[in-house]
Amino acid sequence: MSISKILNSLEKSWERDDILLKIKNGLDTDKIVNEFIEKNEIQIKELNNLLRPQDIDLLNQVEQLSTCESKLINEIKNLNYLENNENHHIMNKKKIVPSNRVSFNKISSLMINWSNKFVVIALITISAIALSKQAWA
Repeated sequence: MSISKILNSLEKSWERDDILLKIKNGLDTDKIVNEFIEKNEIQIKELNNLLRPQDIDLLNQVEQLSTCESKLINEIKNLNYLENNENHHIMNKKKIVPSNRVSFNKISSLMINWSNKFVVIALITISAIALSKQAWA
């Protein structure tokens, strides 16, 4: 059997939709690979015997491509996570800021009212003391 026929047969056995469904159902990726190897052991051994050094180089390049794609997917996922987390953090800050402003406004309003009353009471007290001193003098 030729390399291309073996590769086509293996490709048909490795249906991405079926693999994705297995992953969604919680099957471990190592188990998926081991099942594939067991199921296609004869073809894999035959392919291995037909591989030339340049074919092995090509397989290494395909492996590097897959690793690169995996890293890219991971970066996109992390970027999406960071953006979502940052947006969530910003939304939480926006929620906190108005409540802080309300609290600050309440506190400042209380301080203004209290300090005004304090000043009025202090002025009345000082005036009362001054008047009583004049009355006693």
